[in-house]
Amino acid sequence: MPAPALFVVSGLTQYAGAALAVGLFAVLPAGNVAWLRIAVSAVLLLAWRRPWRVRELWEPRRLGVTALFGVVLATMNVAFYIAIEHLPLGTAVALEFLGPVAVAAVTGSGVRDRAAIAVAAVGVVLLAGVSLDTGPGATTGLVAIGVAAACWAAYIVLGRRVARAGAPGVSGLAVAMAAGALVLAPFLAGGSGPVLHDARLAGIVVAIAVCSSVVPYALEQVVLHRVSAATFAILLALLPATATVVGAVLLQQWPHGLELVGLALVSGAIALTARSDPG
Repeated sequence: MPAPALFVVSGLTQYAGAALAVGLFAVLPAGNVAWLRIAVSAVLLLAWRRPWRVRELWEPRRLGVTALFGVVLATMNVAFYIAIEHLPLGTAVALEFLGPVAVAAVTGSGVRDRAAIAVAAVGVVLLAGVSLDTGPGATTGLVAIGVAAACWAAYIVLGRRVARAGAPGVSGLAVAMAAGALVLAPFLAGGSGPVLHDARLAGIVVAIAVCSSVVPYALEQVVLHRVSAATFAILLALLPATATVVGAVLLQQWPHGLELVGLALVSGAIALTARSDPG
């Protein structure tokens, strides 16, 4: 399956998980929801992949990179969830995209890559519906989304190393998520008590983990193995574009005006990438 198609599938599952996560924010703080998502995903991936059987994963240097990738991934999720508690979603999405923009700008192999990420960035801003109407926690939100953007950039670079290290990338992802969950557990596990005493909440957390982490991050490991970091960064623009299309098809929320321009720009950026990277 082509890389853009994998991203569309990834986007569809992520938005299903996000819709479920919104309902938990009234019960648990956003940071705790994000940690639970990572912790449950780690358990599911460990049970599925059994990475302890893959000897290559446990070489000290490779294990260090994998663990760092997991901490970055977990921190990115927690920071983003905290940010959207204080900022409009569109603003947070657009600002977080600065991470992939930086990766494409630094690692891009030519004018085409840099032109594509510039076009994609403008498209994301138009699709996200950026709002300057921020609330009293705007400073907290801006700091959190800055951390999320930096982590997203590191996620692309480290994730590609994990995906291309020789061992199965999804097995490495299982180890990474376990490391991220363990490192953040002292800070966020304590507030997760309500989930342990409510089967319905526990089921929702499992569904969020599968939709928002297990499926999309496993697919991204496949894509990261195939394409360059710059191309991957540009393909990330498909995520908000997918959200717009899903909203049109399922919710009759048809894009118009600047959103249509954003869709056209993202499509153009992907077309530029396809011509320069066969993956």
